[in-house]
Amino acid sequence: MASNQPAPEAPSSFRTGSFGDEDRTWEEWNPTEESIRPVRGRHRVAKQRGLARSSTVLGVGVIAAVGAGGMATAQSKPPVSISLPDSIADSLPDAKSLPGVGAFMSGDADSDHETVAASSPLTTAGITAAEAEQGSTDAGEALRARILQQAEQQQAGAEAEAKAAQEQAAVEAAAAQAAKQQSKAEAEAAAEKKAAEEAAKKKAEAERLAKLAASYAVPTSSYYISSAFGQAGSMWSSGHHTGLDFAAPTGTPVKAVHSGTVKSAGYSGSYGYRTVLELDDGTEVWYCHQSSMDVTAGQRVTTGQTIGRVGATGNVTGAHLHLEIHTPDGTGIDPMSWLRGKGLTI
Repeated sequence: MASNQPAPEAPSSFRTGSFGDEDRTWEEWNPTEESIRPVRGRHRVAKQRGLARSSTVLGVGVIAAVGAGGMATAQSKPPVSISLPDSIADSLPDAKSLPGVGAFMSGDADSDHETVAASSPLTTAGITAAEAEQGSTDAGEALRARILQQAEQQQAGAEAEAKAAQEQAAVEAAAAQAAKQQSKAEAEAAAEKKAAEEAAKKKAEAERLAKLAASYAVPTSSYYISSAFGQAGSMWSSGHHTGLDFAAPTGTPVKAVHSGTVKSAGYSGSYGYRTVLELDDGTEVWYCHQSSMDVTAGQRVTTGQTIGRVGATGNVTGAHLHLEIHTPDGTGIDPMSWLRGKGLTI
């Protein structure tokens, strides 16, 4: 847009030399308030003689016009009028033809420009490309939107963390409850198992005793216990009773308490007629005071087999069966405990 005319020489107040066919006198130009008049967006300068057209002056005028338009856009200060000599102003291009300048210089565009400047942001600094694509043009609104978005994200994160903590607490509580229930169930199962084992043990013992009782028999019937083992008294030579007395009528059958072999059978002093039955484990069973004997030494007998009869032979005060139990080493023990240990009821 610059002029192709040669640049003028610097103005001065003295007469220069001769250029061509005429002499020229340059005068210093001092613009005054009367010489500068604003004309609705277009700046005119009173005609001043002596200033040549120059592309340099043209450039200064354009820059001044653009700067004035920029300040008008900012709406912070009123526009400043700039006057140029008519010789320069006449050579300037039409303001409306300058891109971005014609709107500031045209009187018809003043109202539209003011509206645009008022509604448009001063700057788009801080607006991201994504926000620009979404139509954001106000940096303050964009910043506010980003702050609100960050606040929402932080709130959402906090809520997510709180929810995760609640879910974790619920999971831990459920696990603790499940562990407690499992422990309780295991304890109940252990108690039930123990009770079942004890019941099974008792049942097995009962079965054992029943089986054992089937292989053992009470030595006589129709009796009552007249003297117990260890009972003290002068009627016994040892000072105490060494057996168990089954008082029964004379002739009541005497039976083998278990399978065994007859070790001896005959009269034995104060014991009267006595039969000694040796069991397979070496235990000896003595049947004393019999009225008669039905077996002989060396004979094999079975459980419940009749081996003699209740009597009153020997040192007695009445008919009864005197029963003694001796271990394999010869020690006498309580017949009542031994018989009951075999599952028998005495």
